[in-house]
Amino acid sequence: MMERKGRFRHQSLQDKKSIQKMLDAVKRGIAKGELQFGDDTGDITLEPHGLMTLRVTATNEDGQSRLDLRISWSNDNQDRKDSGKLKVKGG
Repeated sequence: MMERKGRFRHQSLQDKKSIQKMLDAVKRGIAKGELQFGDDTGDITLEPHGLMTLRVTATNEDGQSRLDLRISWSNDNQDRKDSGKLKVKGG
């Protein structure tokens, strides 16, 4: 859903396979330097470049699990906080 100009947001139920396809598309888009997102309410194109900040938040509380991945970048080279090397295991 388009919340405002310059911002795209989407929420839907997906199975594991469709989420894998979406993450693969994000991976390819980052490699190419162009990410396109869209649905019936709007679309947005992003152009990732340079050093990017990755923030991962994983929670498992009260019978609910959640994984948030945030990738951000800017045009300037300001110092950013770094939490060290990220370890991810999948199965």
